[in-house]
Amino acid sequence: MYLEIVSPEATLFAGEVTSVTVPGVNGEFQMLENHAPIVSLLQEGKVKVKGNLAIEEAFQSKFSKGNDGETILSITSGTVEMKDNKVIVLAD
Repeated sequence: MYLEIVSPEATLFAGEVTSVTVPGVNGEFQMLENHAPIVSLLQEGKVKVKGNLAIEEAFQSKFSKGNDGETILSITSGTVEMKDNKVIVLAD
């Protein structure tokens, strides 16, 4: 599936991934390939992404590596939309 992570400053990441886990207001949830369409508000927490991410050098400092080979981005709030195997995270 295709993931875009967009902040007020720039698009932090855009590319193919295998899974995305986000901190929803009602709890953390994960999206995989062919997930049902969804729009949700996000709360403070971590966006966890699995896959071979090629992050631009200018934005690498915003991301960290997790235990299971996940790439992690801490956010304070945002929204997520999943539709037709495309995930867009609008993150603050």
